[in-house]
Amino acid sequence: MTEEVKDPQQEPETNETTPVEAEATPVVEEAAVETPADEVVETVEAVVETPAEVVAEVAETATESTEAVVEAVQEAAAAVAAPAEEEEEEEVVLPTFETEAIGAGHDDFNWKMDKRGAIAYTQDERSEMLKSYDATLNSVTENAIIRGRVSAISGGDVVLDINYKSDGLIPMNEFRDMPNIAQGDEVEVYVESQEDSEGQLGLSRRKAKILRAWESIVDSFKNGTIIRGTVISKTKGGLIVDCNGLETFLPGSQIDIKPVIDYDQYVGKQMEFKVVKVNEQIKNAVVSHKALIESDLAEQREQILGSLEKGQVLEGIVKNITDFGAFLDLGGVDGLLYITDISWGRIGHPSEVLSLNQRINVVVLDFDENKKRISLGLKQLTPHPWEVLPADIVEGAVVQGKIVNIEDYGAFVEIMPGVEGLIHISEISWGNQSINAKEYFKMGQEVEARVVTIDRGDRKMSLSIKQLTADPWSEIDGRFPLGSRHTGTVKNMTNYGIFVELSEGVGGMVHISDLSWTKRYAHPSEFTKVGSPLEVEVLDIDKEKRQISLGHKQIQDNPWDAFEAMFPVGSYHEATVLKRDDKGATFQMPQGLEAFGPAKHIRKEDGQPLNVADTVTVKVIEFNKEDRRILVSHSRYLEDLKFKADAAVKAERVKEHQEEEKAVVEVQKKVEKETLGDLAALAQLKEQFNSGDKA
Repeated sequence: MTEEVKDPQQEPETNETTPVEAEATPVVEEAAVETPADEVVETVEAVVETPAEVVAEVAETATESTEAVVEAVQEAAAAVAAPAEEEEEEEVVLPTFETEAIGAGHDDFNWKMDKRGAIAYTQDERSEMLKSYDATLNSVTENAIIRGRVSAISGGDVVLDINYKSDGLIPMNEFRDMPNIAQGDEVEVYVESQEDSEGQLGLSRRKAKILRAWESIVDSFKNGTIIRGTVISKTKGGLIVDCNGLETFLPGSQIDIKPVIDYDQYVGKQMEFKVVKVNEQIKNAVVSHKALIESDLAEQREQILGSLEKGQVLEGIVKNITDFGAFLDLGGVDGLLYITDISWGRIGHPSEVLSLNQRINVVVLDFDENKKRISLGLKQLTPHPWEVLPADIVEGAVVQGKIVNIEDYGAFVEIMPGVEGLIHISEISWGNQSINAKEYFKMGQEVEARVVTIDRGDRKMSLSIKQLTADPWSEIDGRFPLGSRHTGTVKNMTNYGIFVELSEGVGGMVHISDLSWTKRYAHPSEFTKVGSPLEVEVLDIDKEKRQISLGHKQIQDNPWDAFEAMFPVGSYHEATVLKRDDKGATFQMPQGLEAFGPAKHIRKEDGQPLNVADTVTVKVIEFNKEDRRILVSHSRYLEDLKFKADAAVKAERVKEHQEEEKAVVEVQKKVEKETLGDLAALAQLKEQFNSGDKA
């Protein structure tokens, strides 16, 4: 900036009487030094402000010194004019001296000229001239956006004229979006500084673009305006969008109203967006393309709902398929097509009939303007199948179809889409045994049945499989007389017996107690399995209840008559423990017979109970022919052994005692004889003594 020009009259007078050459020399040396423009201007002002006494000295100087002064003044004026012209602040007007004027008279000399040849202006003149010069320049404020014109492109830089006292330089790489930029083009730039450390004007086009882009984003956020941007890359959870040089985030959920899986297909595309969130601190924003679509759809939705009527036929596009139905796009509003309204027949899943993006015609069944819900129908576009059911389907007619539903009470057969009949479990077989429909039928199974009843008004039909054949019970006595033996197939089992099929529609039950003469079964599965052949004997027939009692053990003679003699009470037998519980143990006896031992009768000598697979000797303690029950005891056997052992010991002791008594008697007899002999000898000796005395 140019400093304010001072009045020469205010300068203090100098007492120096230096010659002109001495005054000119410092000026020349000062001009030769490369100084900033402001210092040069100050130098010029100092020269202008030289006191009038110096001018008088110049007039009194000799003619031979005038040429040196003129030369020095011209050099100083040239040095002053160059920096002043570069700063465009003040132009110093130097008079042109001719050699002939030097020798002229005092009246031709310009007394307003200073010692350097510059004309001194008054303060008012200088202020007016500066004011006129400043009026030709723009007012430039830092941190503001202004427009500039490209004045030149050189050396990788663009020179911009903003009508300021100096031009600005901007690197060419900030104009990458303007490959065809040329001289004369106008662009917006951001003023970073009026004068940097090098005295240059600081401009930036990149910052101007960012600020303009941010203003556009904020305006879109506040006013809902639409902005355009280019998708430049993919990132985690969405896309990065360049909106006029400012990067924004487009979440994956805001790309489209439909779920988007492949983000790469959007990279490089130009799209329109609405700003849904801004962050002023970090100058970041979130944009949405979905919001534009939804706003358009909202208008279409209002138009569609306003003209919607029940029974109206519309065209829609299948946009989503679920287990319970399909959602259709009706052109801005969604409608739900329930699975029950897709087809008159039964379908397991909507995808069996519909596919994504399929165009179909549907009829409006119901709609709620407040909740924006529309119920649609597809099958309603065609007549109900019962209304066009062939006339030849009557009672007694034989029809074919497939199983579409199975319940505990029977199965539903689809004769044609939308027309179904029920086969009750009682109409499956002529037999009276219970049949499990879920085991007898399979989904999708093709079956043939006879129409039993049909009601076109109520749209109901009952079917029968068993009535396809004659009733076998009408001649049951001739085919299966009492006592006759047959081989049937095991069809079903219960806890109490086995159902055996003798022929198609005829079967009977074998009670669990009639399976074996000798074994007791907890469940029939221990004896046989479903599908196995089984030989049976007819025990009883009930025509009214359609029941036949069968027996398997009756195929063999009752062995219990022989068992009574083989296993009398008190007899001992080898037996093996088959199983054991808290009540006792079951033993395998000879001849395949089973016996039961109560818990207190199955203990060993050490008091511990018998284990499974132990083979021991048992004693029959009970035999019941009528109930076919045998009770045995191992403990009784052990007691008998102990008793017999004690008896044997006792008998041995008695025998030993008897033998001892006999030995004693014999000893006594022998002793008695010996004593008598001794007495005779003593008597004889006595007699001898007596005879000696007499002599």
